[in-house]
Amino acid sequence: MTRIVTRASSPADADALTRHGLHPVIARLYASRGVTTPDEVETEFKRLHAPAGLKGCDDAAVVLADALAAGRRMLVVADYDCDGATACAVAVRGLRMFGANIGYLVPNRFEYGYGLTPEIVELAARSKSGLPELLITVDNGIASVEGVAAANALGIDVLVTDHHLPGDELPDARAIVNPNQPGCAFPSKCIAGVGVMFYVLLALRAELRKRGAYKDAPEPRLDGLLDLVALGTVADVVKLDCNNRILVAQGLKRIRSGRMQPGIAALFRAAGRDARAASGFDLGFALGPRLNAAGRLSDMSLGIECLTTDDIGRAWELAQQLDSMNRERREIEAGMQQQALAELQTFDCGERATLTLYDASWHQGVIGIVAGRLKERFHRPSFTFAHADDSGTLCKGSGRSIPGFHLRDAVDLISKREPGLIHKFGGHAMAAGLTLATADIPRFTAAFEAVGREWLTADALSRTIETDGELEDAYFTPQFVEMLDAEVWGQGFPAPTFSGEFEVASQALVKEKHLKLSLLRGRQRFNAIWFNHVDPLPPRATVAYRLVSDSWNGVARVQMIVEHAL
Repeated sequence: MTRIVTRASSPADADALTRHGLHPVIARLYASRGVTTPDEVETEFKRLHAPAGLKGCDDAAVVLADALAAGRRMLVVADYDCDGATACAVAVRGLRMFGANIGYLVPNRFEYGYGLTPEIVELAARSKSGLPELLITVDNGIASVEGVAAANALGIDVLVTDHHLPGDELPDARAIVNPNQPGCAFPSKCIAGVGVMFYVLLALRAELRKRGAYKDAPEPRLDGLLDLVALGTVADVVKLDCNNRILVAQGLKRIRSGRMQPGIAALFRAAGRDARAASGFDLGFALGPRLNAAGRLSDMSLGIECLTTDDIGRAWELAQQLDSMNRERREIEAGMQQQALAELQTFDCGERATLTLYDASWHQGVIGIVAGRLKERFHRPSFTFAHADDSGTLCKGSGRSIPGFHLRDAVDLISKREPGLIHKFGGHAMAAGLTLATADIPRFTAAFEAVGREWLTADALSRTIETDGELEDAYFTPQFVEMLDAEVWGQGFPAPTFSGEFEVASQALVKEKHLKLSLLRGRQRFNAIWFNHVDPLPPRATVAYRLVSDSWNGVARVQMIVEHAL
């Protein structure tokens, strides 16, 4: 069962924000998302939390400054998702601004798995440019105890930059920068991997300034990297707290003014999006998936090259390749999803607290997306499994969760209850990954369901669509939609969804899978569409909807995108 509820909003907070100069509706939206003071609305760069509060940041700056002074060879070890790719690009581009001798290595996820493993250290040691003297992990490394030990044994120093939750033991690195490590008081615990690396560069510049490096030379302009920081932050679906909203807002500001990396511009073009009107939606749903497609189906080095090249022609060539891979990824995903839904028809999902599915033919690079689709459709924590190698002995699982069910903690509990079941795992509240023997999937399924039944109440398992309540007819204008789109929305700071009661004047199917609607309220008529929904609505319905603006023959018009209706 699905309920439509209105977010609570403090009228006093909304009034204070309105007096500060915000549009009354924007003030109400901000207040209902926990913003209480005008300061929290500001997105100027100067309001960013200082790097000094991020544990290990000053140590990392010293390590890097010393390495620069000694001309040491540096190698960035990246992760294979969008956050990892943008963090790698920020590290490479940023450190080159300081004159670093730097390259990067992005492991193939299917061969080497996740994190700085001893095998990846061995691969780095065979680098064409010679043995690296400093390895810098981005968006990984906090759990790489064995990998860091292997690097140390070869005389290679390691700097870990990460944002994932640490295990019981930390790696023996020269410095660790991670807001979630023990003893770190940094206020923004949900900063993405790309944000952590950006902070390290800010601290490095401050350290070099202290050493007198800029008495006779201009300082590197690190704000030129904010388009990459914004993309990685949004695509990694981290909570957009005040600090993250500043990073994203500043990145979008640069993109809209045309000041971006050639690769970012090429990805906008390949996605058919207008960078001059860039939004968080574009970063999360147009650019992010195209970069992620490389890591899912092939090798993320294509995505990183796209973000690090200064050659406009090469950037466009790579963006087209990424676009083609994304189309292939969508086809694979659609087939897997169809198989998953067919399998789920054989049992009653309503009786289950969790979903676990496995198919020997599935592509391990796409299982996370399919788990996410199942979670969305059935509102259950979901895991999907695919073979980890050609032998099929091991399987990799990718999970997605619902509010109120911490997925990594659930997997951790299962690993303690069922010793030897899970070979390795990692993740956070809403997403996790693990490896286990294919033969043990039924055992995992039962253990996962047991935890689900213990932790999840009937309320938690019923979907709730939170909306911002009624929107006056006067605001159904392209200008109002443009104002909404200019704000920064995303994970933990959701884009506005309104709700209200309407008469259904007409309804028809488009392409046999979308419901096109004409809705009435008073004398006003509204165009609406409910994607991937075919069941007709009653004559009167309560509708939860988003507003979008599109152009037809040069005329801007507003359309309602239906999220749910009762």
